[in-house]
Amino acid sequence: MPAFDLPLTELERHRPDLEEPADFDAFWLSTLKEAGQADPLVSVRPVETGLRLTRTWDVTFRGFAGDPVRAWFSRPAGVGEPLPAVVEFAGYGRGRGLPHERLTWVNAGYAHLLMDNRGQGDQYGCGGDTPDPHAGAPGGPGPAVRGLLKPEDYHYRRLITDAVRAVSAVRALPGVDAGRTVATGNSQGGGVALAVAGLVPDLAALLVTAPLLCGIRRALDLTDAGPYGEIAAYLSVHRGAEREAYRTLSYVEGISFARRASAAAHFGVGLRDRVCPPSGAYGAFNVYGELAGSGSGPVKEIHSYPFNGHEGGDAVQVRRQLGWLAGVVGGGASWGVMPVRRHLET
Repeated sequence: MPAFDLPLTELERHRPDLEEPADFDAFWLSTLKEAGQADPLVSVRPVETGLRLTRTWDVTFRGFAGDPVRAWFSRPAGVGEPLPAVVEFAGYGRGRGLPHERLTWVNAGYAHLLMDNRGQGDQYGCGGDTPDPHAGAPGGPGPAVRGLLKPEDYHYRRLITDAVRAVSAVRALPGVDAGRTVATGNSQGGGVALAVAGLVPDLAALLVTAPLLCGIRRALDLTDAGPYGEIAAYLSVHRGAEREAYRTLSYVEGISFARRASAAAHFGVGLRDRVCPPSGAYGAFNVYGELAGSGSGPVKEIHSYPFNGHEGGDAVQVRRQLGWLAGVVGGGASWGVMPVRRHLET
């Protein structure tokens, strides 16, 4: 599969023109103000996972419209001090799954909250546990087109609000250093994490790979894969609805969120990615922090993988994230040195 987007030299200076709504900030301020009127946590219940080195809790918090949203919260077992928290957002069609599936961050010594995707979880993985009671507005069956014709009805308004509330929820949990809260995700999770960075002004760091919802209009012109293909398919049937759809999508455009972000940021992108074209990630990276008002802007870096698609750098990228994050937020729990007893067979 050859590269199909802009050459790397053009990607590195790509700054797309945005049709950003004049009320973008007011729209999200009003949405989050309404959602933030109640305490975030509903319940925190310990669960047995069979993992001796990890402790996990089944968390329910209040998301959009006060709806209950599920999450897994995990910490290294036997560690008492407050830890930096990594809040992770899952990919398109995936739910929170089972608590032992995502162990990278807790094994690196961080507290870890994995948020469920409302109304998703049926496409791959091990499912989800959070329904979306507001999914009745006109639109197609997939999350990317639910409520597509009105910003107030759109699925991603609800999901992004849930994600911001997830940050409030993890900060309310015991044993978390609220000042060192990190958002991370790949694909849809990356787009949602980027939105969180634009909406939570005191986020410490952002880790994003192959983000969805970035450069949406260009992506719709480039690819029929994945969620963008669902939007194109919907518009192929609902001819003449483009204006309403594009207006709705402009309120969840990741490049607009990136402009407002101030957290230190680490990006990754595969240059042959046909699901989330690389011009979206580079467009977000190139304008990241420009409205933050912090002099030279936040610390940021991006890593590209010329021969990779939507998987990006995979485990190589995760290794880079681990090293970078430890330098930014000071690392997670201190494990010390475990004595090793050698047994020799004779």
